[in-house]
Amino acid sequence: MPRRRGDYDSYRDSYYESGYEDQTGYMRADRGGSGPHFYDPGSVSRGRGPLPDIDDDADYDEPSNWRRRTAMIAIGGGAAALIGGGAYAVTQFFGEGTRTEPADAEVPVDTAAPAYVDQNQSLMNGQAGLGVRKNTPTTGTTFGTPADAAKNAVVVGNTVLPKKDPVRHLASRLTFGPNTKTINDINKLGINGWIAKQLKPETIPLTRGEQKADAELVTWNMTYEQLKAQQGDLDKKGIKADNQNVQYAIAKQLFSDRQLFEMMVDFFGDYLHVSAFHDGNELVRAAFERDVIRKHALGNYVDMFIAANSHPALLRYLDQQASTKDQINENLARENLELYTVGAFNGYNETDVRQAAMLQTGRSIRDGKYVYRPEQHYVGPVKIMGFSHANPTAEGGEAVQEAYFRYIALHPNTARYMAQNLATRFVSDTPPKTLVDAMAKTYIDKKSNIPAVLMTMLTRTEFWASVGQKVRRPGEYLTATYRALEINPEAPAGFTSPNTNVSPMVQGLADVMRKLEEYGHAPMELPTPNGYPDVYVAWTSAGTMVNQWNDAYNAVVGGRKQFTWQKPETLIAAPPATAGAYLDALSKKLINVTLDTARKTAILKIAGPNVTAGTPVDATFNGAIAAVVRALFATPHHHLR
Repeated sequence: MPRRRGDYDSYRDSYYESGYEDQTGYMRADRGGSGPHFYDPGSVSRGRGPLPDIDDDADYDEPSNWRRRTAMIAIGGGAAALIGGGAYAVTQFFGEGTRTEPADAEVPVDTAAPAYVDQNQSLMNGQAGLGVRKNTPTTGTTFGTPADAAKNAVVVGNTVLPKKDPVRHLASRLTFGPNTKTINDINKLGINGWIAKQLKPETIPLTRGEQKADAELVTWNMTYEQLKAQQGDLDKKGIKADNQNVQYAIAKQLFSDRQLFEMMVDFFGDYLHVSAFHDGNELVRAAFERDVIRKHALGNYVDMFIAANSHPALLRYLDQQASTKDQINENLARENLELYTVGAFNGYNETDVRQAAMLQTGRSIRDGKYVYRPEQHYVGPVKIMGFSHANPTAEGGEAVQEAYFRYIALHPNTARYMAQNLATRFVSDTPPKTLVDAMAKTYIDKKSNIPAVLMTMLTRTEFWASVGQKVRRPGEYLTATYRALEINPEAPAGFTSPNTNVSPMVQGLADVMRKLEEYGHAPMELPTPNGYPDVYVAWTSAGTMVNQWNDAYNAVVGGRKQFTWQKPETLIAAPPATAGAYLDALSKKLINVTLDTARKTAILKIAGPNVTAGTPVDATFNGAIAAVVRALFATPHHHLR
């Protein structure tokens, strides 16, 4: 939860300098842990569990364990480093490359970058950022359609990914992980047709997994009044609305065919972040997700921003209900400028913050709903970053506030900050200035219309030339793995539920949620209002990578028994009879590439010390199929978006 007034400024100062410790006991993990992992040491559900051993496969004998561990290191080592020429410290763990200075080391900063620095740019202003910039396109061109831009883009950076496979690139960037259906849909509809359909998610039918989530996560669609009335009964059953809100997001990421929409929901969950577990928001946080984030994720940001500032979840999260004309709280006013619109240190000063806080007085909460209290509104002239108003009456204060929200949401600095964040999410950890400028112009010209900004990005060559420039964050790795394995939301025949109060699917989602909490990357769970960082250097951790590989193995062998998994020997309908051809079929299906000879050889060694491309194998890869599939998920190709 955010700090209360009094030590809020010290929270901000410590965050920007070196991390922080929150009042709730949440701690910032060091670089040796799980990235920016905030956890409560005393909580099992919010805590960080023990790190699985890469060699925990019980069916391996000792020599085989050693051989397979060595091969895994060879396959996966330096995966993240590939986008930055060895810039990421994870290569140190695997003995490859050299250790670099921390991300905040004193090195030259890109002079083209804006004067302000947010958390993503701060992390990338060090040596890691310089490494990534070497491979990032510096300029680009706009074409009439995304397909034309893809055809004319030239990938100049070093990458293990295929440089001319726009279908794979599109599927990896605009979804939580491609699966067979995604690739087939893009090939059937064409790049332009698939994008057009994704931008109209209401035209895409709900999947079985989504239907089950809607039906079985019983609190998701409840109103505040319904939740309040049923809270006692829900508590007796161990059903928590805030938990189910997180689980709903996970279900959508895993099972929805409306993947671009879900990507934008997740993006705005970080950009306009309200923590899932803030005290007092248990009964309203899902409504914020429904009525603010999901309602406007592919609409206009102005509308989203105004709706957010009229929602009890955000007002309580940043103490706005405690701000009155006689005792002003600056929390929401500050974050409205710093995080939700123009960006940190970008054109405003402390006077602007104070004036905005004065103007926003009167916005409050009553019975779980937003209410405007004119008797608590400051009356008098205000001036904030070029917005000025006489603000003459208490009764008219709400209209003045909305005029200010609209002004600041359409400010040129907001346009650039939004464009910078979108390009960082979808294109590169150090996005090209030319692309950011083009997207920012569209944001202004189209009055904050998000689909228009996305289309500008997709019709620019910088997007298509950025192959290999994004590494999956921990949560993205998990969802990409599960989607590649085509997890089925139904429980397998004969499954016996240990908990009759919730369905097997909900139990499975709870297990996935706990795993994401280990990574420090469960949807909406960051306690502070800045949202999860979007650049991989923030998540660099050998421990997290090993944890991911072990969870991938757990998925391959169907470890989460609340879901139905394909047996690994059935992933390919008619597997080839030789090891090399079988491995090619698996890699094409699961990670959408054909591996180079060196990595194929390393993976084949996992199957056995004498296995070569020509070795005859059966559907089980002579008993090594699970280990081979996990090795594919350890490759840089799967780590990279």
